[in-house]
Amino acid sequence: MPRNGLAQGLMLAGVLLAGSTLPAKGDELDANESSETRSTLPTILVIGSKLEDRQRQPAANTLVTAEELRLQQPRSTEEALRGVPGVSIKPEEETAIVGNIGIRGLSSSDYKTLILEDGVPVAPGLFVGNGRYYNPRIQRMDGIEVLRGAGSLRYGPSTIGGVINYVTKNPEPGIKIDVHAGSFNTHEWGIEAGGQAASGDATFGVVITRVKSDGFMGKEFSMRDVMLKAGLEFGTNQRVGVKYTDYQNDANISYRGAFLTEYEAGSDRNPAPDDWFLTGRRSVDLNHEWAINDNLRLNTVAFSSELYRDYWRFATNNTASAAERRWIYTDSLNGNNRAFERLGIDSRLFLKHGTFGLENEAEVALRFMSEKMRDVTVAAVRATPRTGTINREVIDAADSWSMHLQNRFVLTDHFAFSAGLRAEVYEQTRHDLRRTGVQGNRANTNNTELLPGIGFTWSFSDQIQGFANAYKAFSPALNGDALNGLDDQELSAERSINMEAGIRGSAGDLEYEATLFRMDFDNQIIPANSNSQFQVTNGGKTLHQGLEVGVGTRLGGGFSVDANLTYIADAKFVGDRFSRAGALMTPDDNRVPYTPEWIANLVVSYERGPVRSSVRLHHTGSQFTDVLNTRAINESLNGFFTGEIDSYTLADVSMLYRLNDRLEFGATVKNVADERYIASLRQGIYVGPERSYDMGISYRF
Repeated sequence: MPRNGLAQGLMLAGVLLAGSTLPAKGDELDANESSETRSTLPTILVIGSKLEDRQRQPAANTLVTAEELRLQQPRSTEEALRGVPGVSIKPEEETAIVGNIGIRGLSSSDYKTLILEDGVPVAPGLFVGNGRYYNPRIQRMDGIEVLRGAGSLRYGPSTIGGVINYVTKNPEPGIKIDVHAGSFNTHEWGIEAGGQAASGDATFGVVITRVKSDGFMGKEFSMRDVMLKAGLEFGTNQRVGVKYTDYQNDANISYRGAFLTEYEAGSDRNPAPDDWFLTGRRSVDLNHEWAINDNLRLNTVAFSSELYRDYWRFATNNTASAAERRWIYTDSLNGNNRAFERLGIDSRLFLKHGTFGLENEAEVALRFMSEKMRDVTVAAVRATPRTGTINREVIDAADSWSMHLQNRFVLTDHFAFSAGLRAEVYEQTRHDLRRTGVQGNRANTNNTELLPGIGFTWSFSDQIQGFANAYKAFSPALNGDALNGLDDQELSAERSINMEAGIRGSAGDLEYEATLFRMDFDNQIIPANSNSQFQVTNGGKTLHQGLEVGVGTRLGGGFSVDANLTYIADAKFVGDRFSRAGALMTPDDNRVPYTPEWIANLVVSYERGPVRSSVRLHHTGSQFTDVLNTRAINESLNGFFTGEIDSYTLADVSMLYRLNDRLEFGATVKNVADERYIASLRQGIYVGPERSYDMGISYRF
């Protein structure tokens, strides 16, 4: 079980300013630190690494540490998150090129959890098109923070499920080289290099990763990822940090999967051998931290990013495909290509004050963010791929302004109360460049959201603490739904009242946490591609509630055990939903797609001398894949396959051997039992990755 805790990290990606909660009671309001030593790189934490930092949060939270990542040796951020309580994923590729992450009964196909890297949004667009086209690479991560509760209000929209923050590595002096090889003809090399000025006032470093693989089921990919970071101190109270990233990945993947007969026969061929998913992203984040005095601090982060996603898919001959029970392709090729731009700035002022005769910790935050997406479809043919006639060209844009106010009242040494309010104002516009006529080719809509939240912590003793919170969360209707057909569809945002209450603590070598949670939606937007009769309406109510339990203990002799269990008792639609024609579309009490009832994780670790090893078991319960809760797999050639996915249990083994301070060997076996399982259904069956091996060597100069 990852040690509970929450930290925020660097957050930079254009022009956003982000900040951290204030230090624990009794600490000076010093600059944030990612470790016990001060770095010239300003790193903003949400909780911190100490027990008292964690106890200040009135919400369930989890920190996946650098040491846990090093031992697990995950191939993707999804795999690293799989052991976090409440998290469910759809492992459609072994490296998770496309992210599929759900929390607490929210579908892993939705976008209701905010994904950050160093505090900055990484989804291509929070308002214009919150696609999963970019998933940060695990190779540059130093930790992962998962916040579930009212604290997520501080970070923006789409926080119904909470916030996941990937924390990147900080430069370390010297050079480190990693080389890996494994199944599917996978070859990976990485370099980490860093340095520091003699005065210690300046730090710089680079992390470079290059991976090529034939891929599971022949879904080959070639990935390059570069991250540059630098920091500079000014005097004793100001620091500046900059991060630049450059990512590119060409992947032979598609929405099309295997037919049922192919899956049952054990086929391992690529169902769409000529489809390509091409992505690239560049970003620049600039972070400034100013400790004005012991009671006042200002954090500002500016960020910008640009991302492209070119998706080239061949059309199918459905008659021939039905006869052959596999996809038969024509020579017609469609490019669904999107380019995103983001620019933002976020500034947060932290203040300790003594209003009402109490110890108070306040935060005032302002943010502006501008997003734009260019959506183009290109008709091509096999003879001249990736070029042709443009059939669609739409520019979606959104500007958003937000303010967040929060105050933490320390009433006694054992009890604290927090209250906050977030205001989000946004305007969305659409410009259809291919549309002509008197009706015009532009449309726009405006919305305002007010989001309050409260939280409590109280310590019953040194070994046990209670916490509770309630807040209102929302996810905006995206441009493609809100302005479908250049008409303002008058879609309300997706709103949810979230509540949780729990206990956590320790007794000797035992650590534990248990949390009851409830998410009560008053509205869900039905995407425009889900049903032609039911595409422009505010959906209806859903209810998500359940229990998370986690324990961890040391057994002696070098062994330790960590386990957690998530029971999602309800993830259901509340009330019947009907189409415009009066047909029943979603029955009352049906379960939300891709929400397993049970998720369980068990990790047994062993450490003795230079050897560290672990065995990890992960269980995902059965899931429905459509709102009608169809049980038998239905092969619809004109749309998405539907049916119930059986539960599955996976076992992974990892080992590290440190020869000395410079040289280390690692090895993993994923899916040891070689269980064949269905990960998801789209236009076909996505098969979960089979048993695979990886061996690596790391040397630090």
